[in-house]
Amino acid sequence: MKEDRIKDQSIESGELTGFLDEGTDFSGDMKFSGTMRIDGKYEGKIKSDSTLIIGESADIKVDTIEIGSISINGRIEGNIVAKEKVEIHSRGRVYGSIKTPSLIIDDGAILQGQCDMDQKVAKEKPAEEVKKK
Repeated sequence: MKEDRIKDQSIESGELTGFLDEGTDFSGDMKFSGTMRIDGKYEGKIKSDSTLIIGESADIKVDTIEIGSISINGRIEGNIVAKEKVEIHSRGRVYGSIKTPSLIIDDGAILQGQCDMDQKVAKEKPAEEVKKK
């Protein structure tokens, strides 16, 4: 059951490379590559160019999360800087500022803070993708 939930929540990723399950209480600096999922409590710093999934039972307290993309189903207290995308799903709660070129907020989600959508990055991204092809 839990493995099905993990696979269903994964955004643009094949498999998880790290996981903090419900009931886990962790503090410190986190750096990772691949896709990381947090369902427990976390306090500290998070920095990665990869994908972070915040599960429904997650309670995150940080100064700033610097990430490639993030999918939020739980609670985050702190600022988010995402290079690619921020998704706040219906059970997601964010108390802090967000800076990203792409923001998706589902009905029922909470964002209490400011949002800065860097249009320069958003406009340049399609041109970079064309060059890669």
